[in-house]
Amino acid sequence: MILISNFKHTIIRNAFLAGVAGLLCSTAFAAIPIQEWTQPGGARVYLVESPAIPMLDVQIDFDAGGRRDPADKAGLASSTANLLEKGVAARDGQPALNENALGEAWADLGASFGSSAGADRMSFSLRTLTDPALLDKAVALAARQIGEPSFPENIWERGKLRIIASLKESYTRPGSIAGRAYSKAVYGSHPYGHETTEESVKRISVADMRAFYNAGVVACRARVSMVGAVTRAQADAIAQRLLARLPQVPCAGLPAPATVPEVAALAQADEKIIPFDSAQAQVLLGQPGYKRSDPQFFSLLVGNYILGGGGFVSRLASEVREKRGLTYSVSSGFSPGLHAGAFTIGLQTRPDQTGQALEVTRKVLRDFVADGPTEAELKAAKDNLIGGFALLIDSNRKLLGNISNIAWNDLPLNYLDTWTARISSVTAADVKAAFAQKLQPEKMVTVILGGKP
Repeated sequence: MILISNFKHTIIRNAFLAGVAGLLCSTAFAAIPIQEWTQPGGARVYLVESPAIPMLDVQIDFDAGGRRDPADKAGLASSTANLLEKGVAARDGQPALNENALGEAWADLGASFGSSAGADRMSFSLRTLTDPALLDKAVALAARQIGEPSFPENIWERGKLRIIASLKESYTRPGSIAGRAYSKAVYGSHPYGHETTEESVKRISVADMRAFYNAGVVACRARVSMVGAVTRAQADAIAQRLLARLPQVPCAGLPAPATVPEVAALAQADEKIIPFDSAQAQVLLGQPGYKRSDPQFFSLLVGNYILGGGGFVSRLASEVREKRGLTYSVSSGFSPGLHAGAFTIGLQTRPDQTGQALEVTRKVLRDFVADGPTEAELKAAKDNLIGGFALLIDSNRKLLGNISNIAWNDLPLNYLDTWTARISSVTAADVKAAFAQKLQPEKMVTVILGGKP
């Protein structure tokens, strides 16, 4: 009977978490007061109190993303983050827990925990109810996973085989093949362009992961973002507990992280044609774009919506798809990070239409960079972006993503409060100036897979 009762309670908790995840955040149309402070140990904490729902979402970010991977061990950050979920070591009288035991422990709490690594950062996430008994246990377990990973060798050996099998399968997918060639052409030797290969994965050892984790997951450099039904005092105590099992070393006594070079601008245009037997040609066109800290961010956001980010209402969709029927979809986008992420136009077309589709796409891009948007395009874009803003923060989880973005990129605390006003203030001249400064259509990389222009 006890087992049945626990099982029922777990189902109820999980159902509750799933249900509230989609509830509208009460702050969707009001100011979002973000509290920020630095703990004595150096960690910076960002909090939005959201008392309407008895739950808490936490994200902790460290400068331990893929940009820190050695060139010959690409994939180290993501592999390390994955293995961090597979077990905790025994310490202070507490037993070791393997992957299965951790899964059962989180299920019993009706909570969830995860770790991941992107290009710039390694992140830990926690979602839990704020019932005191459950919250205390969830924070304690999360602290163990963050600070006491066991790095099980046998799990990594199996994981390595799965990664390699996945890589081999990706070599048969046209999108993956084109994407790898494009990334290498745009980023060159910059870490953003490092390709995870069978050889790089085979070189990664558990010792490499431990060293990577020890160097990057440092308590005093953590950015801790929280959204939920907790006060500032509670949030401060939770942040301290989550980081408590990491070495408590002042940042002043640590060597500065190695400087990662900026992405080099392209010196000239380059076109790569990759033979591939497929019904559609995959086309990617672009160059390095801009960093997230760029002051022209909003002008570039609005401009890209007009050019190719607005779906079927964009200029590229109108010219390439609607007027000429050369593709079903075409889009453009920037991917700014701590370094200049790529600006990319992507489309698929029949191999015999590739040349025409590229010619039209390049002309649309050249004209947009040279002339900017029309007033009608600008108004429509701003109306759509402003109208959709509420959907960016309509749940605690989405709001947390925005708060962690503010924390990671050192954006102003009123960033969300002023977002619509910043969009509204963008002019056609602003867009034209930003695109003319950032993009050089005559120096872009083009990758064509599956057909010749």
